Amino acid sequence: MQSGNPALKHDAFAPREWGGIMKDLQRAEATSRPGVMTLQGTAIKTGILLGLCATSALVAANAIKGGASPTPWLLAGAIGSLVIGLILFFSARLAPFLAPLYALLQGASLGAISLLTVARLGPGNEMIVTQAVALTFGIFIAMLGCYMTGVLRATPAFTKMIVIGTLGVLLTYLASIVLGLFGITILAPLHGSGMIGIGFSLVVVALAAFNLVLDFDMVENGVRNGSPKFMEWYAGYALLVTLVWLYIELLRLLAKLNSRK
Repeated sequence: MQSGNPALKHDAFAPREWGGIMKDLQRAEATSRPGVMTLQGTAIKTGILLGLCATSALVAANAIKGGASPTPWLLAGAIGSLVIGLILFFSARLAPFLAPLYALLQGASLGAISLLTVARLGPGNEMIVTQAVALTFGIFIAMLGCYMTGVLRATPAFTKMIVIGTLGVLLTYLASIVLGLFGITILAPLHGSGMIGIGFSLVVVALAAFNLVLDFDMVENGVRNGSPKFMEWYAGYALLVTLVWLYIELLRLLAKLNSRK
């Protein structure tokens, strides 16, 4: 079953991606060997990446508040994280080195995006950043709890629905950008603060949240299959991708709601 997260391709944890190291081992044997992926190790790596991302975001935000232009932070973070993301998609073995750098670059971009969003709304809306962060982690914990208790599972039908929905959102965003370049605003209501725009944001937030279930399932499969240790960093990076997407969509939704006041 494939995750909607592009970082978690369907064969990311497949034995052939490890160079055949554990090809002939049984699952039970693989998971008991040293040097393989564990849930605890993945949780630690994910926590480290989240910490780096948050620290970088705070540094960028403080620099911008001090008078620095947000453009370099935004562009360097966005372009740099995109390049690293593409490299990691094709070479997961580099995750221990590139995942921390990705977190730092993504954090710089998020710091700039957050301040620009607040500046666009005007004074008195600074709390939406804190609210978006709190909602992001609240949803993460809720989805993890639902997954661990079996309330939500990555069944084939569930996976197909979320992947199709995620691709639909991606194509919608791309179409909006391309049409905007030609001055065509047919999709503008999706990004506005009207009921259509708010409804669209709610759907995207839900899709981002449900992608976490697919991510948890892929990570669990990696642990069960005895993936090599470096996949802990890759899994942490992949979860960070979804969490960043979720945060941005929540921030966008809160901005729309606040602009209606």
